[in-house]
Parts: sequence; C-alpha cells; structure tokens
Amino acid sequence: MSDARSSNTPLRAKIENASAVVGVIGLGYVGLPLLRAFFQAGFPVLGFDIDQRKIDALKAGRNYLHHLGDDFVREMGPSSRCSATADFSRLGEADVVISCVPTPLGAHLEPDLSFVEKSADDIAKTLRKGQLIVLESSTYPRTTREVMLPRFEARGMVCGQDFFLAYSPEREDPGRKDHNTQSIPKLVGGIDPISGELATLLYRKAIAEVIPVSTAEVAEAAKILENVYRAVNIALVNEMKTVLTAMGIDVWEVIAAASTKPFGFQAFYPGPGLGGHCIPIDPYYLTWKAREVGLPTRFIELAGEVNRSMPEYVVSRTALALNDRGKAVKGSRILILGLAYKPDVDDVRESPSFELIEKLEHLGASVDYNDPHVPATHKMRHYDLEMRSVSMSAESLASYDCVLIATHHAAYDWQMIADHSKLVIDTRGALRQTKGRRDHIVPA
Repeated sequence: MSDARSSNTPLRAKIENASAVVGVIGLGYVGLPLLRAFFQAGFPVLGFDIDQRKIDALKAGRNYLHHLGDDFVREMGPSSRCSATADFSRLGEADVVISCVPTPLGAHLEPDLSFVEKSADDIAKTLRKGQLIVLESSTYPRTTREVMLPRFEARGMVCGQDFFLAYSPEREDPGRKDHNTQSIPKLVGGIDPISGELATLLYRKAIAEVIPVSTAEVAEAAKILENVYRAVNIALVNEMKTVLTAMGIDVWEVIAAASTKPFGFQAFYPGPGLGGHCIPIDPYYLTWKAREVGLPTRFIELAGEVNRSMPEYVVSRTALALNDRGKAVKGSRILILGLAYKPDVDDVRESPSFELIEKLEHLGASVDYNDPHVPATHKMRHYDLEMRSVSMSAESLASYDCVLIATHHAAYDWQMIADHSKLVIDTRGALRQTKGRRDHIVPA
C-alpha cells in the first residue's frame, strides 16, 4: 500500500496532468530519446548538456544523432514546451530531473563516477522541495543511495518527504529498429516507497511498460546483470572462435547449427572486441563493488580478460596472414572497414576499431578507415586519431595490402570487397556468403 503522503504531493498532481517540467541532463544516446519521449507525452521539457553544439542543434530542430533520423527532433525545436541549455543553474526550474550522464572506466578499470558526482552536485545547488531526481546511468548497486543521496541530504531536506530520489536504468540499443525508448520495458526503484511510486507514475506517462521494483539497488543490480550476462556469453563465443578457427571449423556455421535447438540456447556472436557504453564497462563496476564485500568475481573477470584480448588476437591473425603472403605489418597499407562499434550507427564509444588502428600503427602499418556513418574521428577520453573516412571503390580496395572488416554495416557491398581486395581479415563473418575465390579471406 502506498504512503498517504504521496497522494498529497503537488508533484503527483503535476505528473498526472503532464504539467511537471521534466529536465534531462545529458542529451546523448540516452538523454535525447528520453527527452523526446516526455515531450511526445505532453510534458514541458528542459534539456541540459555541456556541449553547446547539441543545445544549438536541438533549438533548431536539427538531429545530431543520425541513426534516429533527420525528423527526430524537428517538432521540438520551435515548440514552447521544449527548451535546452548549457546553464545548469536552471536545474531548479524542473520538477523532475533525470540524469543520463556517462559512467566510464578509469585507467585501471575502476569505476569513474565523476560525471555522476558532478551532475549530483549541480542538482544539489538548486534542489528545492518537491523535486524528483532520477539517475539512469549504468552503475554498481548503491550508487544512488551512497553517491547521490548524501549530496541532497546535505541541503537539510529529507528524502521521501521534501524531495524524491529513484533509479531507472537506461536500456537503449542504438540502431535497433524493433524497439525504441517508449517501447522498451522500464525498471524503476526508489530510495523509499514514495520516491519509487512517483517515479513509476512519471515513466508510465511516457513509456508503454513500467516495472516497479522494491528498491533502487534492485534496479541498479538488474542493469548490471543484463550486461554481465551478455559480456560472459560474448566471451564464450569469442573463445570458441579462437579454438574452432585453429581447428579449421567455421564458428559462424557452428552457431547457426546450435541455434536450431528450440530451447536451452541463445545465439551470441564473436567479434574483434566489445564496444558500446555498457557491455565493456558494466561488469567491471560490479567486480569493483564486490571487493567491498570481500567476494571474488572470477567468472566475470575472466570473461573480461577474454573480450579485452580480442583486438590483440585480430592483430596477430592479420600479421600472420600478411606474413604468409611475404609481407610484414611494417610498411603495409591496411584499411579498416567500420569505426562504429555496431552496424548501421555512428556510435563509436569503446569501439575496438580504435584499438586495432592503434596497435597496427604501432607495428608500423599505414592505416586508413572507411565508415559511411562516421566521416571523421573526434577527440575522446582515450583516443584522438584525427582521421577521416577514406572513399572506397574497387580501385582503392585493390591498393591496400589488407582490408580488415571490423563492423558489418549494411551499406557495404561485400561481394565487391571480396572481389577486389588482395587480403581480407573478416572478424564478423561478413564474407561467408560471397561467391568466387576464398583463399584470400582469413577469419579472425
């Protein structure tokens, strides 16, 4: 049964009649679709980001996340219900503040909560009675309670009475066509029952299915489990790939064969390494937190080791393939196909392609890349390659000593790539269905 106090909060009435101002911090792959979801649900929305270019684009109704389509924010720009700013002193204007900031890893694979801490500090500066704060960033259990809550309580207010705090993990999958922000089921857990109830009520206005859980910790742990599950299974098929390749067995055909079983098996696929903001990172958040309670996470850490070794495996296979053709890596011209971490998007977060380029250049290769979705690289936390995508044609393919397939974009003409490349290192099984000679195609 809900606490009677929750029924009497002015915020509840504002949520029910969609007059609550919903503020979203971080207008990237998670925050922008969420802002639009609440806008489409009829709420006035206020977006926050440190990147003024995103603010300017949103005000102009111009979408900067190309995989979402040109029209994604067109109706928002001129609307009086939508505002965007880089001025975080305006956080007090929002009745609800949702934080969608990055949670990367540090240099030693430790959680980097600096963005979460900074956003919490910004919210605390203008925190007022009646506000609901929700964290969506992927993180370890108890982050909401141990990192965010104390910053707000320091203002002299009581959670569940003066303000409300909850956690609801993002479940975005950029480029996916069968689900979107509104259709992906949403988990919600509050620091207290009233906070959980109000956050659930809020999300139900914009999301088709909302599943309340008992605490913020359950919601945080569920998100970690989802991504650990994927990381472990990807590590399994990556290890199978290395073993089966050494045996001369096609791992892709093996996975397809195993997938015919109608129960007890779910297909996962190998690659050159893990990319994206969640799967390469979240398992390490859990292993770090587990040390606090004195328990090992051997299985999870082993999966991390396997996945992180894949770029080195691919480079080794590339070097051996070149060597078999009388070429050293040093001095070779190598073309990487695909900079994005997954097909048909422009998302390069944690993409293994960056590590492949770095390792090959370290060995003396001259490396270019082609990606129809990523015309140029930009400065990131660990890389600043200052490269531009080169054009690709039958003639240009033939000019490279090696073509390395890192991302299987639908835009690529695989038959042309197979026909005109001297040597292809295929990390995605992209050329399995091409016709003609195959002695120059090397799985990796």
